Amino acid sequence: MYLTPEEKAIGKENFCAAIGSRYVRRDLLMKGIKAEVASGKGLGQLYFGYGDVSEPVRVGVIGTGDEGCVLIGAMNPKFVEVRAIADIRPYSIYRAFHGEVGVEARPGLLKVFGWKSEEEARKHVKVYDHQNGGYEALIANAKQDGVEAVIIALPLHLHAVASIKAMKAGLHVLTEKLMAHNVAECKEMARLARQTWTGGNTGLYLAVGHQRHYSILYNNAVEVVRLGLIGKVHYIRAQWHRGNLPGNDSWQQPMPREARPEDPQADRLLRELEQYRKSLAEIDERLKKETDKRRIEELTRNRQTTEQRVKQKLAQIEDKAIVDLAKQFGYQDYQLRDAAGNVYRRPAIEELLRWRLWDRTGGGLMAELGSHQLDAASIFVSAMHKDKSKKPHPIAVAAAANRPVFPLDRDIEDHVFCIYEFPGEGYDPSDPDAAKKTIGMQYSSINGSGFGGYGETIFGDKGTLVLETERDVMLFLGANTTQKLRVQLGPADAQGKRPPVLARADGGDPESAAIGQLGLMPAKRGYTEQIEHWAWCIRNPAPENQPRCGPEVALSDAVVALTTNIAARRGERIVFKDEWFDIDSDETPEGIKPDLGRYE
Repeated sequence: MYLTPEEKAIGKENFCAAIGSRYVRRDLLMKGIKAEVASGKGLGQLYFGYGDVSEPVRVGVIGTGDEGCVLIGAMNPKFVEVRAIADIRPYSIYRAFHGEVGVEARPGLLKVFGWKSEEEARKHVKVYDHQNGGYEALIANAKQDGVEAVIIALPLHLHAVASIKAMKAGLHVLTEKLMAHNVAECKEMARLARQTWTGGNTGLYLAVGHQRHYSILYNNAVEVVRLGLIGKVHYIRAQWHRGNLPGNDSWQQPMPREARPEDPQADRLLRELEQYRKSLAEIDERLKKETDKRRIEELTRNRQTTEQRVKQKLAQIEDKAIVDLAKQFGYQDYQLRDAAGNVYRRPAIEELLRWRLWDRTGGGLMAELGSHQLDAASIFVSAMHKDKSKKPHPIAVAAAANRPVFPLDRDIEDHVFCIYEFPGEGYDPSDPDAAKKTIGMQYSSINGSGFGGYGETIFGDKGTLVLETERDVMLFLGANTTQKLRVQLGPADAQGKRPPVLARADGGDPESAAIGQLGLMPAKRGYTEQIEHWAWCIRNPAPENQPRCGPEVALSDAVVALTTNIAARRGERIVFKDEWFDIDSDETPEGIKPDLGRYE
């Protein structure tokens, strides 16, 4: 994350050579070159071993905001068919159909499924908005709408209640991460999902959207660690740094002026609309005078984009329709007061539109960002353990949190700093030398400076693996980040096998490098693959066919993130209890006992 372009180039070359080895997916990737890549489908099915489905799974999408629209954009129509959507925001309904201008990951239903207009799309997709009951109505009417599964991308505090209502209605569930707002809710979800499998070979699938479990990039990096190419892992460093500042915060979305007239951004939507309309008028004037054919074509394309921006901004302004309705859907007015007596009055609509900024509806930086990277750290630690039956969890966490950047306009922190201890291979807490078999991890998530971006660095005693922004991966030998490497066979072990090892080299094998580049191909960061595999499991129900991030794995990720929040806010070190990670145990870090009966 702090490398020169030359160092990055060398690191990528080294990684390509490493995963080009026949010991790391070589034969698989060669098949991909000839088949999957040529077809443009990607590598998900071939790589993770799931097949086609007999017919697309009929889904309802609950929550079509930022993340819900990303999930729509990742859909493969051969695996899922959207029959219904639910969101109480008019703008979210608009984006679900039309996507977001300039954001490739949010193309909208029309583009994904090939519908020519929203009118045509609505013949296929039932809409549940603020006027007809929202997500609860979608679940209640799922069977008559032909919906058999739901994808949930609601604010965090609704994950559990929506998932449980859906499963009680007989629907499969894929919910966004974090699994739930507290560990008790996670265990309730897991217990209900498990109950549906009792006494038979079929049941309801509950999957959670930690998409790194479906990232080919990460999976190949894990293979490098598993094969010992970087030696014994002894330290992991991760971060997610963002340049968000007051007045320019991606989580502080603009609201209609009617929501809070005194808000510093109260007139932002109207100003942006006026600017787009002005640009549209200027383009029209230039088109009247332009005679060059190429310039006319370019101006026409710009006009189409600007016109889409005008429509999108008008749709966003229409959120004013729910300013007085947010309370009806469970959102609350709130007042914050600081030590100096300053007061911030937040209307219910602001809790809905900016839910990530509030602890009641979100989980702060650890839930939204840190959970991804702690999940990745656990995956890499798992690669060091011979026993793959259980994902190792941290031994302890020491953390602190503060808010040095943003004013009194939220109750979550904008900086979190953490130190973790993970168990290495052979770790035994009763061993006097137990500390020698631990793996340290440092994590920070901050606002106010995006320096270094986000990613993970895995330090081994023979090499270092660097992953950046879920897109780039680099491999280095020892402490020398400028040393080129190659993969060769090492000395024979007791069984006569010669394991692959990293060695210095002047150059790499061209074929290996080419295959390695295939491992770096974009895989939509795992979103498409996780939806496809979930759909495949639904069409092929069996105890052995399970999502890669099911209840047990997702519970572990939630325990780590939510316990870190507790440690950070108390400024203390917390030792993790095994019972917190056990679905059957009623113990939780928050002290809340799971109780499915409260959903009756």
